[in-house]
Amino acid sequence: MRKALPAAVALAAGLTLPGAAHAAPGVTLLSDTLLDRSGIYFVSYDGLVNNNAFQQDAILTHAGYQYAAWYTASRNAVIARRSLADSTRWETATLPHTLSANDSHNVISLGISPQDGTLHVAMDTHNTRLYYAKSVDGLASRPAAHQWGSAVFGAVQRTLGGAELGDMTYPQFVVTPEGVLQFSYRTGGSGNGVNELAEYSGGSWRKLGAWSSATGNYTGPNGVVSTTRNMYLHGLTYDHRGRLHAAFTWREGNTGVLCSSGGLANHDTGYVYSDDRGRTWRNGEGAVVGTTGRARVGIGSPGLVADPLDPNHGLMNQEGQAVDSTGTPHAVISYVPGRFTQCVTSYARQRAQYARAFHLVRGSDGRWTKREVPVAPGHTQRTKIVFDRADNAYLIMPRGRIVSASKASGWTDWALVFDNPAMNAFGEVNVDTSRLPAEGVISVQYQQISSGTTPSPVRVADLRLG
Repeated sequence: MRKALPAAVALAAGLTLPGAAHAAPGVTLLSDTLLDRSGIYFVSYDGLVNNNAFQQDAILTHAGYQYAAWYTASRNAVIARRSLADSTRWETATLPHTLSANDSHNVISLGISPQDGTLHVAMDTHNTRLYYAKSVDGLASRPAAHQWGSAVFGAVQRTLGGAELGDMTYPQFVVTPEGVLQFSYRTGGSGNGVNELAEYSGGSWRKLGAWSSATGNYTGPNGVVSTTRNMYLHGLTYDHRGRLHAAFTWREGNTGVLCSSGGLANHDTGYVYSDDRGRTWRNGEGAVVGTTGRARVGIGSPGLVADPLDPNHGLMNQEGQAVDSTGTPHAVISYVPGRFTQCVTSYARQRAQYARAFHLVRGSDGRWTKREVPVAPGHTQRTKIVFDRADNAYLIMPRGRIVSASKASGWTDWALVFDNPAMNAFGEVNVDTSRLPAEGVISVQYQQISSGTTPSPVRVADLRLG
C-alpha cells in the first residue's frame, strides 16, 4: 500500500491531494537553485531590499538567458545570468556600486531593450537620484557572444543615461509591443507624489513627463479633507494589441482621513489605460482623463474607480495585475474586510491576522467583478498574479505559496496548489513570467528568512504551471 504524502510535501510536488474536488490547475516544482549564500538581510517597511513585489523586474528572461539581481552581504549590487540550456550554472557580475541605505525601497530593477539588446539597471533610490548602468549593445540579444562580467556594463551614473529625472522612487522598466523600452518612476513622496515616464530609443533616453496628479480634494468618511496624495501602481502591463493597462490605489497625504492613526491611508482601486504607449490616458469608458506631460490623471478625474473602498481597511498598495490572452485586465488586491473590523487600528498586525486577497476582473461591458480568494495570505505583504498559456490564473502569495483558478470556472475555483515550507521564504517574492509563452514555466526569486541583519541565501525556484 502506498504511503500517503504529508499535505505540505504533496503541494510542494505539485500533486493533487486525496479528496480534492477542485478543477484549479496545478504547479510542479522543477528546480531550486542558489544565487547567493549570503544576501544582505534587514527588514525595512516590513520587507527586504532583495525581494519587493513592486520590482519590475528583478528577474527576467530574454533570448534563452535569464538575468537576476540582488545585493550581497557586502552591499555590492550583483547581476547574474544563466543559459536556460544549463540552468544550474549562474554567472555573476559585480557592479561598482554598494547599497547606500538600509531601506527596502532601494531595490534593483532590470530592463532589456529588444531594439539594441542592451541590459539596463536602475537601483538604490528612495526619494533620491537613482543609480543607473547600461550594458554594451547586443549583450541580451546575442548573449553567447559576450563574456559575462562587470566589464560589459558601463560606469554607474546618477542620471538615466544623461536624462536628469530628479529624486525618485520605484524605478520600473516596461517594453512596448514594438520593442521600445520605457521607464516608470515616482517623483515626490508618499502621499504627495506623481508618476512619470521616460523612453529609450536610438540609444538614448528622453523624459516624457508626469501623468498622475498629487493635488485635488478627497474627503474621508469622517469628513476630513486631504489635498495631496500619490497614485500607487499595481503595475504597467501591455497586452497583445498594444494597450497599456494600469490598476492603482490612492494614498492620501493627510492621515486625518483615517479612523485611527495606526491605519493605512490607501483607498479605492482605480483603473486607466493608454492606447498610444502612455501618452494619453483613458478611463474604463474610454474617455480621456490625462495626457502625459500636460493634463494629469487626478482624484477628480471621472470614471476611475474599479472597486470602491474607504481608507480604513488596510488596503495594500502596489499589489499585482496581469492581462490574459484576450487583453482582459485582472488585478489582485488585499485588505481587511468589514466583517472583521470597519476601523483598522494597526495595519501590519491586523493585515497579517485578517487580510484577505480579492481577484478583480474587468468584463467586456467595462464592469469589474470582485471575488474573495478563499485562501488567506496570512501575511502583511503582497501577492502577484500571473496567467498560463490557457489563461488559468495563479496568485503567488507571500512565502511563495500559490493559489490557482481555472479559466473554465470563470476564475472561481480558487485552491491552494503549491505550499513548500522548506523554501523558508521571507515574504514577497519576485516572479519572472517571460518564460511562460515558450515554456509554461515561471521563475520565483526569493530570500530565506533570517534574523536581525544576518545574511541569508537568495534562491530561484522554477515552476511549471498547469
